[in-house]
Amino acid sequence: MEKNICREIRLVDNILQAEDFIRLRIETGFAQIPVEHARKALQNGLINVSAVYHGELVGMGRLVGDGAMYWYLQEIIILPEFQRKGIGTMIVNHLVDYAKANSITGKFTTIGGVSAKGKEPFYEKMGFEIISNGMKKMIEIE
Repeated sequence: MEKNICREIRLVDNILQAEDFIRLRIETGFAQIPVEHARKALQNGLINVSAVYHGELVGMGRLVGDGAMYWYLQEIIILPEFQRKGIGTMIVNHLVDYAKANSITGKFTTIGGVSAKGKEPFYEKMGFEIISNGMKKMIEIE
């Protein structure tokens, strides 16, 4: 698989199904959750984005929060064979752009989250500050 497959990745909002959410979690070492929990989580989130490569779901990300002042990245998950190819960066940028476009707080908004152990450098490269209970990024709204 070529290193720069991002040209062939489509990001699609709000198509993620509970069963696919669970499958991605399991395939990347996260705990299995009941399908009812996955459905409720997807319904109550602000937006979810699916990374699709040649018709195959290879990654996902969710944004939760109050939709005005505070936004939280959840489950930025990429299948292992597709990691380190820029897909996670695409997903995070997409969700950050969504938060910027939908913030109504004035000059600044905050995007937070919790990184999986060992993934902190990924978020630091994207401008997030690692803090004791997770990470955060202050965004200036133009």
